[in-house]
Amino acid sequence: MSTPIRTALKVDLNSPADKQPYLHNRWHPDVPFCGSIEDGETVKIECLDWTGGQIKNNDSADDILNVDLTKIHYLSGPFEIKGAEPGDVLRVEIQDVQPFEEQPWGFTGVFHKDNGGGFLDEIYPDAAKAIWDFEGIHCTSRHIPGVKFAGLIHPGILGCAPSAEILAEWNRREAELIQEKSGSSRTVANPPLITNSHPGSADPATAERIAAEGARTIPGRPEHGGNCDIKNLSRGSKVYLPVHVPGAKFSVGDLHFSQGDGEISFCGAIEMAGVITIKFTVLKNGQEQLGMVNGRSPIFIPGPVQPQFGPGRMLYFEGFSVDENGKQHFLDATIAYRQSCLRVIEYLKRYGYDDYQIYLLLSAAPVEGHIAGIVDIPNACTTIGLPMDIFEMDIRPETLAKRIDMRLAPVSRK
Repeated sequence: MSTPIRTALKVDLNSPADKQPYLHNRWHPDVPFCGSIEDGETVKIECLDWTGGQIKNNDSADDILNVDLTKIHYLSGPFEIKGAEPGDVLRVEIQDVQPFEEQPWGFTGVFHKDNGGGFLDEIYPDAAKAIWDFEGIHCTSRHIPGVKFAGLIHPGILGCAPSAEILAEWNRREAELIQEKSGSSRTVANPPLITNSHPGSADPATAERIAAEGARTIPGRPEHGGNCDIKNLSRGSKVYLPVHVPGAKFSVGDLHFSQGDGEISFCGAIEMAGVITIKFTVLKNGQEQLGMVNGRSPIFIPGPVQPQFGPGRMLYFEGFSVDENGKQHFLDATIAYRQSCLRVIEYLKRYGYDDYQIYLLLSAAPVEGHIAGIVDIPNACTTIGLPMDIFEMDIRPETLAKRIDMRLAPVSRK
């Protein structure tokens, strides 16, 4: 007999995120539990958008330009999962993810090169924003006309808290990388930061320690998952997370209505606030049974729900590890994927879109990114598959390009 699903956490869309004690924005084993969930229980968990409400539904990119990235991400949790112990695995079954009925919209952004940047910020350094309106399972944007697609809705972040030993290892290796790259003009990692640390309901002494030691939520990490932004972790998916502390201390957030592989512009999904429904199951001694060496490497089974595009309805663009300036790189898949992105941008400009509109679209639409080859020296090869059916016009190569009417609201840039 089925029972009503309880809501384990509610958020307040009208209250500052850092005043809500059941949210946090640092990974640390001492962030207090915000609630308890039984082994085998299904619950609903509400989440703010990853910025805590900093981005508004308007036609200005000022909020993207001035976003405070010391505050992110605001996660719901951590939850005690009854019976979970170090060495276990927590199976997380994503049953549903939905936007709030009172907030049926989301946003995609390009951060300014001097405030966050993104995958292509050396070429596109400005801040830009697109707002997406949700219509059931579909979305459209007044800033990117001529496009409509179904969202592959999913959480960008889910994970369990690190142990003290794992947290120390994170901080050690990331500090080592920062030291190694001290002459680089780019930020290569984000060390612990006291500014705007939000430790949930921690007492002052614990909050001070969390601020000094807590790991930023920006990267995913092999020991627990975290901010992996995997678009296929949608409804019906099962995720297997290693447990490192008693009770697991599970947290979730950064909900996405849709995303392309790579979340290319950094604020690259259709970011939203909403509610996720999850069933939790503790697998005793699961790390040994599943071969998670040293408690690493979450695994997942994708769900059956994803946008369907018929045979021959994907247009693929190749990229190689030769950059836009003609410099040869050795088996560099990152350089190759940048070139795949730039090929799409050049192709879609034929239809009247500007570069930033396409950059935002690549981040938000369900494009398929793949490594085609990483063995044929010196060139790695990657591809991006662009679903042709998301466009109102026919974008097949053999069809004459029909330009979009850009008298509609253009994307805002700063």
